[in-house]
Amino acid sequence: MTPKEKIREDFKRALLQTTRALSAKKDIEVAFGGDHASVQGKKARIPLPARVLDPEAAAVARGEADAAALRLAHHDEVSHALYAPKGGEAQAVFTALENARCEAIGARALRGVGDNLDAALEKSMIDRGFPALPENEAPLADLAALLLRERLTGRASPKAAQRLLDAWRADLERRAGASLNALAASVDLEDQAAFAKLSRAVLRDLDLEDDEEGGQKGDQSARGEDDAQDKEDVSEDSDDGASETPEEGLPESGEEEGAEGEVSEQDMEQLEEDADGAADNARISAIRSRFEGDSGEIYKAYTKEFDETANAADLCDPEELARLRRTLDRQLENFHNVVSRLANKLQRKLLAQQNRSWDFDLDEGVLDAARLARVVVDPMQPLSFKQEREQEFRDTVVTLLIDNSGSMRGRPITIAAICGDILARTLERCGVKVEILGFTTRAWKGGQSREKWVADGRPPKPGRLNDLRHIIYKAADAPWRRARASLGLMMKEGLLKENIDGEALLWAHERLMGRPESRRILMVISDGAPVDDTTSSANGGAYLERHLRDVIARIETRSPIELLAIGIGHDVTRYYRRALTIVDVEQLGGAMVDKLAELFDEDDAVRQARRRFGQVA
Repeated sequence: MTPKEKIREDFKRALLQTTRALSAKKDIEVAFGGDHASVQGKKARIPLPARVLDPEAAAVARGEADAAALRLAHHDEVSHALYAPKGGEAQAVFTALENARCEAIGARALRGVGDNLDAALEKSMIDRGFPALPENEAPLADLAALLLRERLTGRASPKAAQRLLDAWRADLERRAGASLNALAASVDLEDQAAFAKLSRAVLRDLDLEDDEEGGQKGDQSARGEDDAQDKEDVSEDSDDGASETPEEGLPESGEEEGAEGEVSEQDMEQLEEDADGAADNARISAIRSRFEGDSGEIYKAYTKEFDETANAADLCDPEELARLRRTLDRQLENFHNVVSRLANKLQRKLLAQQNRSWDFDLDEGVLDAARLARVVVDPMQPLSFKQEREQEFRDTVVTLLIDNSGSMRGRPITIAAICGDILARTLERCGVKVEILGFTTRAWKGGQSREKWVADGRPPKPGRLNDLRHIIYKAADAPWRRARASLGLMMKEGLLKENIDGEALLWAHERLMGRPESRRILMVISDGAPVDDTTSSANGGAYLERHLRDVIARIETRSPIELLAIGIGHDVTRYYRRALTIVDVEQLGGAMVDKLAELFDEDDAVRQARRRFGQVA
């Protein structure tokens, strides 16, 4: 080991020990990996230190480790889930404020920790492209957290974020300055529950608060009124003697004639008290959705005028796309050994089926060297050629449909992008074509579709009220080397919003049906049920889920396409006949490879039997 390598190994050991000590928790696991620190339960993952360990790189590494340790020490997932709002953007702001609280505790207690956190935050902002980010794409969650951080620690915000912060500071201070001041001045930072209650006031002032109480029945301070636009709309509608459905949250009593599955506030509180798994947001959402009713209408879109299907390269300029791809490549380095092992495993599975069979004595093809001897013996004998028979697994296309919703932000979408990249390369080497697609929406809580609906007078049972965004990361016929940069788009801040799974599944299915391959496989990667607050509030909470179930049933029983799904921390087996649920996102690569290997192991008779069974069902 060279002296430089020894210094780096000693530094890594010191990072691990410091993280454990600062967390003040027993039985925690700390490992290296990823581009930024992450915490899940009692497991922390911190980035590998840079190979060139100068003072600046060392400070960044210490800052990432300190951030993970402080979150382990001061953050409770159950309490966070109890107070968390329902909307995706509201959740992002709520979580960013909570992270600022945890880090402020360490920065105020230890100056060196504060310096380390400053260095890591500056590097994170640069990596995410803040210096060049357009002002209209500035992430609200980061800006709100920076303003709170200034109040809690007295430290200046990173230089990389100054331009965006200067552009938005006056507006944010006008709207939420008072609640941020209250949050910084009135709360003991060690009291996460009290902090969470006042955080909801910040969301209210930013017009992000929904009608839910965040899981706490006595949390009056965390409640917000409807935003100004909704007040205006309701007042206008009341002139006509009509009662309008609230935009979010649970339906109110008598709000719609014939509404089914209504529930009182007391019943909802009792459900939340009985739900001892409160940290599992997805499960709580599932419980609520059963009581939000369903219009019972056939699924439709209010308008498709604003929907978008785009190539990944068209959603980002080439320079930023190259930077995002470099970010993904850095993540790939951390997983190099794991992904190589998975890729080799799948490739061996496929190549093992490549038992070559040949047709001999042909007039054209590959020269048959084994029969040259007879030509030498008798020069009048014609040359003999052979040709390899086409293997069935080569005539296959695989579509990977990845959930690009806000809940996938961070490690899940990174792992999904890495696995898609590795899968495309591996299957391409084996002659199997791969298509990689993503699905999200163009806006939070409805975009131009909702605006059109409001302008039209809010007709009842409108159907889907958000603008779809379907993304083609890699077309089936595009070679991996040409599409590799596009996969980096999944790392783009602000891309991930809400998810309408049913229509995305239909879109991917239609693309596969147009393919000439005889065998077509559709694999869905998702971490939750369909979520679009505006659509659910206008049509009932079960509206999107019912449509997803209908689409899945049609594909599984009537289509020649083989459908399978992998859920990340979400039980997709209740939707899909052939499915797998994983708890840890780290298992995704192995799950994808195992599922595909199972499919390719099936012989033709088994597949035909499956298809006949599906058609009978």
